Amino acid sequence: MTVFVALLRAINVGKRQLPMAELRKLCAELGFDNPETYIASGNLLIGAEASADDVRSTLEKAITERFGFPVDVIVRAGADWAAYRDCNPFANDPHAQAKMVHLALPRDPIKPGAIEALRERAVSGERIEEACDAIWIDYGDSGVAGSKLTPAYIDKVSGSPVTGRNWNTVLKLQAMIEARA
Repeated sequence: MTVFVALLRAINVGKRQLPMAELRKLCAELGFDNPETYIASGNLLIGAEASADDVRSTLEKAITERFGFPVDVIVRAGADWAAYRDCNPFANDPHAQAKMVHLALPRDPIKPGAIEALRERAVSGERIEEACDAIWIDYGDSGVAGSKLTPAYIDKVSGSPVTGRNWNTVLKLQAMIEARA
């Protein structure tokens, strides 16, 4: 059985409410093994005998049917998650704050030129790097709320839906994966 990390995008904001207990229940009904969530922002660990693409499409369809709105789901194999922890380009920077450094995972490969487009739009103090098939953003002192790097803009230049998690969440998900071993 493969452990997967499934990141649900843009939930529990406005009318897009998706309780984590209901998500875990839905995953169990779908036959996923040991569904586990972390905080209410759509961080899900499950076990499945399927590919990442199959997990994604199954979750997206079932969530739309159950909750009445579509949700983009970004899925990665749990075995690959440690690579994100290890390739954070800001990990050893004493000025980077864990809550301001975000791993932004695209559903599809990042479009050529995306990193340059993000850097051009960045406000003072923001840094953007590409590593391990992901976009890394250090929002610096401006924070996510003060950034011009909106989710819609990141999606547009990346070429697919993207969802981000801060460094603390990346580490917590890795610890949850390791606890399953």
